[in-house]
Amino acid sequence: MDKLLKTIVCELVEDRDAVEVTVDEPNEEGIVVYHLHVADDDMGRVIGKQGRIAKAIRTVMRAGCARIDQKIMVEIG
Repeated sequence: MDKLLKTIVCELVEDRDAVEVTVDEPNEEGIVVYHLHVADDDMGRVIGKQGRIAKAIRTVMRAGCARIDQKIMVEIG
């Protein structure tokens, strides 16, 4: 799933080399946290107006993980 997140975000940003995705182990509730890091200049592109792009990214990731019966959370920072 980290490859899916990276693929989506790389198409949005200018500095593709700065895109990093780290994955935490499932916590006590079984939620896996994906941490997305992009360049400071690209942060607005990933978040979008009123957070619409960030919401869309999270929705796509949740839909993909539902197929493999996994709960996730995407943090953008």
